[in-house]
Amino acid sequence: MDQSIGFLESELDRAVAKFGHVASGENVVPIDALRSQATLRERERRFRELLDALPAAVYTTDAAGRITYYNEAAVTFWGHRPALGTSEWCGSWKLFWPDGTPLPHDQCPMAIALREDRGVRGMEAAAERPDGTRVPFIPYPTPIHDEAGNLVGAVNMLVDITDRKRAEEQQTLLIRELHHRVKNTLAMVLAITGSTARAVDNIEDFKTALFGRIQSLAKTHLLLADDERAVKFDDILRSELDAFDDGSNKRIMLSGPDVALTSQLAVSLGMAIHELTANAAKFGALSVYGGKVEVTWSVTIDAARRTLTFDWVESGGPAVVQPARQGFGSRLMAFVLPGQIQARTGVDYAADGLCVHCSLPLPAHATLRADL
Repeated sequence: MDQSIGFLESELDRAVAKFGHVASGENVVPIDALRSQATLRERERRFRELLDALPAAVYTTDAAGRITYYNEAAVTFWGHRPALGTSEWCGSWKLFWPDGTPLPHDQCPMAIALREDRGVRGMEAAAERPDGTRVPFIPYPTPIHDEAGNLVGAVNMLVDITDRKRAEEQQTLLIRELHHRVKNTLAMVLAITGSTARAVDNIEDFKTALFGRIQSLAKTHLLLADDERAVKFDDILRSELDAFDDGSNKRIMLSGPDVALTSQLAVSLGMAIHELTANAAKFGALSVYGGKVEVTWSVTIDAARRTLTFDWVESGGPAVVQPARQGFGSRLMAFVLPGQIQARTGVDYAADGLCVHCSLPLPAHATLRADL
């Protein structure tokens, strides 16, 4: 095969030979034949421009499977330019089935289409480029016949489904995360219910405390659902404390850098901040006019990890008395946070206001998406 002449040009030559006949003499060509030839070549040029403009990879082969044409999208898809007339079946460097097992070129969908003289649909494969990257795709090989019905080649379109595969993987991940989060949430609700029942003396206090804790859990999960980014620590603080902010910047004072939290950290810290806020509103600085809560936080970075440290300091409230029994909030600080997120907490029942110090490890790098 003359490698400078591809499948499309061969089809054009056959068309010219059929319709452009010589009238008389060897050096005379009728004007009609010249016009027909020029028209066919112009159609060929426009057809090539059309194929090159397509975003999908398109190529053709002869009846033996040798590649005779490909557009620029195919070059991008394959990652190289295969030799016309010698490369067979597909221009991919290597082929694989969806499960990752090798797919020989002579068993690929294009080879099947030519061997069985039928279009192949519904198959998937993955092409590996020379640089090692793989592209999942759906092929659409279709045989081409001449006027007599004889097989003369095939055309194939390769549709890149990388985005679809990524979306499917993300959907699977989100479904698993949803199942896991619902399971964890139900377990936490059961634990909250039991702990609240042991910490109160009457049904009204039980109802109020339980509703507040479940609402806190719901608000934190709403932050996770409504934002594609990881939840910020200050968002959790504001979701609880904004209700007590009188706009003077003196009652609620928050100071610290942006800190992105994973969902596990966000849920645990959300519960802790709720308990501190509820305690301040019932017994502490937020229970009286003039009381204030100041929260400051920072992140330290060392060779091994990052650490979030925050201080909750109340002032201007009633005199603090250390509780006679350990309530839900105290147990949360003393046992739940260390067990769930490896936090270290310290509570100081100073007479002029409650002070809580907490430090906990963060992931080595901030994540853009909350993940369980």
